[in-house]
Amino acid sequence: MATVKGWALPKSRRSEPPHFSKSQIATVLEQVATLLLLKGANPFRVRAYQNASRTLASLEEDLWGLVSEGTLTEVKGIGKGIAGLLTEALTDGTWGDLGKLYDETPPGIIEMLGIPGLGPKRIKAMHDELGIDTLTELSAACDEGAVSQLDGFGDKSQQKILDGIELLARFQGRRRLNVGLLYGEAFEALVALIEGVQHAQLAGSARRRRETIGDIDIVAAVEPDDVEAVSAAILSLPGIAEVKGAGDSKVSVILEASLFDEGIRLGTLDSGVFDSIGGDDYSSLESSGTIDAQVRMVPPHVFAYTLAYFTGSKEHNIRLRQRAIDRGLRLNEFGLFPEEEAGELKGLEAAEFSLKAATEEDIYRHLELDWVAPELREDMGEVEAAESGGLPELVKPTDLKGAFHNHTTLSDGVATLEQMAGAAMDLDWEFLGIADHSQILNIGGNQIGVMPEDMLAQGEQIRTLNETWADGGKDFRIFHGAECDILADGSLDYDDETRNALTHVVASVHQLASWKNRDELENTENLIKAIEDPTCTILGHPTGRILQGRDGFPVDLHAVLRRMGELNSEGELKSVEINASPYRLDLDWRFLRFARDQGVPICINPDAHDTRGLRDVWFGVQIARKGWLRPEDLLNCRSGSELENQFFN
Repeated sequence: MATVKGWALPKSRRSEPPHFSKSQIATVLEQVATLLLLKGANPFRVRAYQNASRTLASLEEDLWGLVSEGTLTEVKGIGKGIAGLLTEALTDGTWGDLGKLYDETPPGIIEMLGIPGLGPKRIKAMHDELGIDTLTELSAACDEGAVSQLDGFGDKSQQKILDGIELLARFQGRRRLNVGLLYGEAFEALVALIEGVQHAQLAGSARRRRETIGDIDIVAAVEPDDVEAVSAAILSLPGIAEVKGAGDSKVSVILEASLFDEGIRLGTLDSGVFDSIGGDDYSSLESSGTIDAQVRMVPPHVFAYTLAYFTGSKEHNIRLRQRAIDRGLRLNEFGLFPEEEAGELKGLEAAEFSLKAATEEDIYRHLELDWVAPELREDMGEVEAAESGGLPELVKPTDLKGAFHNHTTLSDGVATLEQMAGAAMDLDWEFLGIADHSQILNIGGNQIGVMPEDMLAQGEQIRTLNETWADGGKDFRIFHGAECDILADGSLDYDDETRNALTHVVASVHQLASWKNRDELENTENLIKAIEDPTCTILGHPTGRILQGRDGFPVDLHAVLRRMGELNSEGELKSVEINASPYRLDLDWRFLRFARDQGVPICINPDAHDTRGLRDVWFGVQIARKGWLRPEDLLNCRSGSELENQFFN
């Protein structure tokens, strides 16, 4: 059988019918249709499976009820053959002769299905004519130019396949923070509801808020007598594509998007991001993706230790273990033990000698440390700060009073000025910064940017709205800015008159080709030239990176931030952006303390293209916390009136 994540006939984890969920059945039917296409099967047979899958996906009735009543064939889109297959699966937990279809399909061919824009018919053509069975063979054939010679392909198709292979590799390895947390928090909630689970909590890189997440780690407090029942209950949860293992204390599974009732919902993306992460194929890439998950079941009295250990990071844990050794103690996932008492005992046997810890705070207290927030556990000075009482009071989402970089229908947003303002008020913000694109931005032949006269007209509209709110006693205002392109020579789009009419200018690089093809020194010089422009207020998405889409352009950010610090010391406002879009999260958190120490105010901007996108500031706050930032370090945490009086007048 094919050994590709998510591509296997599910095995029943129930002792009685129904053996599978409706979403599991629908997924199998969809996969079978695809496998039949790869084999060149009769198109009517393929369509029957496709139709049945779509029917089940939208079916409101109870599927097992229909099978039990013998009325499944009355459902439009379900024929006798497929009805018989489904009845067997639900009643007996078996799949007829479908296993042979999976077995006969090379795993590499199934992997190719994840390449954006490459469907079953084209994969079959390359298999039949070139004998390509693996991604490695496909990549080599493209490099040699063999694929472009096939009928219906060509050079552009060949290059798109190569680009797709690279993109697929990025998606298979890790998931972005927003997607990883969707899986992690949903699975955590389901585990926590299981009878016998006293409490469950997300750990690992998700809890530390890394930009991308490799797998989901959940720690569950379970009494030993309940472990077997809890393990069985976990294996019966929805959204499990495959069981990797189930032992005495750990369950390992692969999760798929059927974990969510409505699938993975994607917000409105700007065209640059959208194209970089797969374009029209992105949705299917995301919805067909999977993520590994582990649930560790431990007795309640060791829960805090296990949670701390599996939160990590590895480097942080090493520092804590060494600190324990220095005090004659041994630290691991089961406890903190005096060496002379624990002796040669290991694991839970040694746990009876552990210092008691009901919470993580107790563990750090035993080690004579202040509790370290999970985001900071990267061995980047947090242990020393915890020892000396120097840990920062980290910013919280509720500290933000607004954001400066957002778009409307005037450029490439999908919400009007009034709609964006209303959404900001719903968040209890005091201000909203609008920064539609400047005139030069043109993507794929589509004019995205706003002409100067239209930008100035928007300013008049904003002034009218602000006056109306002020007259009505409403403490809310819109700051009228623009996202001005930084041109290849470091100059800013728009003339001086237009930029001077704005409250703020977000200066950003969008035309990356010229920047990515130059050396770091030239890019750095031109970026500094841009921020030195008197009208430049905020440096937007400073490297242009798209997570799992493209790398940023080469630039010495330390030099740029140092220069920004100098300009701030001279009385100019030069802020650097954390672009809070989970597709960017640019500036990288590792630069944030340096920026702060240079005296550079930092701002969190969602770069929202719809009202829902404003809420992405939450991800920016997680990155700000990871970068040790306090409310006083962020421009967003100042009041609207303070910003208006001090900077934007």
